Amino acid sequence: MMNFTINKRYFYERLSIVSRAISVFSPLPAFSGIKIDVVPNSIVLTGSDSDISILSTITPDQENALTINAAGSIVIESKYILEVVRKIEGEIIEFEVLDDTQTRISGDRSQFKINGMKSTDYPAIDFSQPKDSFEISSETLKEIITQTSFATSDRETRPVLTGVNFSCHDKQLQCVATDSYRLARKLVPLDSAFQFNITIPAKSLQEVYKSIGGEKNVTISVDHKKVQFLIDNTIIQTRLIDGAYPETSRLIPSSFNYELRIDSHELLSAIDRASFIKNDGVYIIRFKLDEQECVLTSNSAEVGSSIEMLSDAVFTGGHLEISCNGRYVFEALKALKQGEIIVRLCGEMKPFTIQSSEEDSVTMLVVPLRTYS
Repeated sequence: MMNFTINKRYFYERLSIVSRAISVFSPLPAFSGIKIDVVPNSIVLTGSDSDISILSTITPDQENALTINAAGSIVIESKYILEVVRKIEGEIIEFEVLDDTQTRISGDRSQFKINGMKSTDYPAIDFSQPKDSFEISSETLKEIITQTSFATSDRETRPVLTGVNFSCHDKQLQCVATDSYRLARKLVPLDSAFQFNITIPAKSLQEVYKSIGGEKNVTISVDHKKVQFLIDNTIIQTRLIDGAYPETSRLIPSSFNYELRIDSHELLSAIDRASFIKNDGVYIIRFKLDEQECVLTSNSAEVGSSIEMLSDAVFTGGHLEISCNGRYVFEALKALKQGEIIVRLCGEMKPFTIQSSEEDSVTMLVVPLRTYS
């Protein structure tokens, strides 16, 4: 019967990573558990909700103090095994399967017996690696996720917009998210040429983000059905969203008539101060811009109004007044690097872009609103 000892803290961290794939709403009882496979030289932990699956391999080393005494496999309810491992006392803990499904977990002064499930009840998951693979730094992947996923839609009416589109042409990776009212795009150069166009669920990317630690690089493997992220000894695999992603390149203007330069902190603070002034739950801000004065206003018949002088802003192009959803601008600014930002505009009712003056690989786009004030 399966038996091993392992460092408690290390094992809890690995269990926590795998458990992120598990949903309490899964229709399959086995998917509420973590599958533990013990072979002579390693332990393999698996968690899944059928949409996202995580596999983590533990091999003996000084940090985890893993000692394998007997091979075997078991599925244990995620919430129970996490609770026990978190609370049990002792630096080293022991796992032992007593019969087909009952598992004993022992620490320094206590032991628990948990009823599990046979591993044969766990659905087979294909973790074979897709053919197209490339490496990017973990920091770059984190930037891709934080600088795009906030702009995805939370409405299931157009499922493809609930994900981030990853498309590659030759040696350039383009990552785009939009909910039809705003857009975020990040361009990343690759070392090799690839051709693919996939859309990854935003919630899956959030789990990838949480799993990135101090690793230098992440290997991404893609095909037309799935994408895998190899982070250290952990594979995060997710299904793709079906459907053609809308062509977004034409939405970003190639020329502009106006330009606003301002420190991102100044604009963030001005927007934040007046964020309680809403119309039907929407926070509308209005820029009144000319080369002598830049003003940010907000007005609500029910709540009141605010006026913010953007004293350090520099505007060129003449005079322009434009309204938009303040939350969209705020979230775009938060996703960009701090420092000077450039807002480029075409006209009162035309989409405008926001970029960091130090980084042109990231472009934010916001669609304006029509107001009568």
